[in-house]
Amino acid sequence: MKRLLAYGLAALLVLALTNQHLARPGQTPSQQTPPAGAKLPPRVSDQTYRVNVDLVNLLCSVWDKNTNAFVTNLAKEDFAIYEDDQKQEIRNFTRETNLPLTIALLVDTSGSVAPKLKFEQDAAISFFQSVLRDQDRAMLLSFDSGVSLVQDFTNDPNKLSKQIRTLRAAGGTALYDALYLTSDEKLIRETGRKAVVILSDGDDTASKIAFEPALEMALRAETIIFSISTNRGGYFGISADKGGDRILKRLADETGGQALFPFKVEDLEDSFRQINQELRSQYSIGYLSNNPRHDGAYRKVEIKLAEKGLKLNYRKGYYAPTS
Repeated sequence: MKRLLAYGLAALLVLALTNQHLARPGQTPSQQTPPAGAKLPPRVSDQTYRVNVDLVNLLCSVWDKNTNAFVTNLAKEDFAIYEDDQKQEIRNFTRETNLPLTIALLVDTSGSVAPKLKFEQDAAISFFQSVLRDQDRAMLLSFDSGVSLVQDFTNDPNKLSKQIRTLRAAGGTALYDALYLTSDEKLIRETGRKAVVILSDGDDTASKIAFEPALEMALRAETIIFSISTNRGGYFGISADKGGDRILKRLADETGGQALFPFKVEDLEDSFRQINQELRSQYSIGYLSNNPRHDGAYRKVEIKLAEKGLKLNYRKGYYAPTS
């Protein structure tokens, strides 16, 4: 049996009470649910990786509405940022076209996607082969009734490809658990540009974590979510699951990513290309919040552009610090 990931004392406390953690392939996470009303201990991220988020960093992508081409030549003066309708002073501004990426690919291996698993594997391999550079790192997780860390961070696409071929489909769909655990136990530790790519039908049937806490943890980890639906017709041969698609779209919209809905093989490959291009065409914008309260509240963020005819993607808010 493969060795379990080593966690700190805080992580062990979390796991003992929630029975939720990233499992290695072949290991079955416990299905026990905490007693009703039980107070959970602080998250792994609260214990070890708290940072001062008075400095708010946002990644922003800009398109031309007419051509749908990315716009990468804007200046700091073209942007205005508002937090809870109060204008903020931009302190940091860079064009993030070549900085390292940290990517987590979450692949749905539940029984509902069994007919599409080989296609998912082929597409995921193609994605890693085309996207990863020496300075980038990626990890692979699968989720069905539980969540498994299939390949930890590496910049070697061949390692990832080999592990992708080991995926097998069975069981339920623990999408929210997968997103929560990936964000809390892995991505919140990372700095720089972070992205989660979800390949799923979005129909969660097995998670212990609810949707809102999973989304909150992704926001706390400051990661962008790109979701690729496997619900559509064409190649997949099934009708759309509107509920699952709505979940995938909201995850993407709230974190500043995109939800993509391919109809055939070529469309999915194009979806991965779009993700790659967007990750290489972002602006990084930082400001010091003029709200001094450390109350843990959600703060709405809005970015506006002086130039008309453009559309943009960015994280729509963040959670204030509590200490």
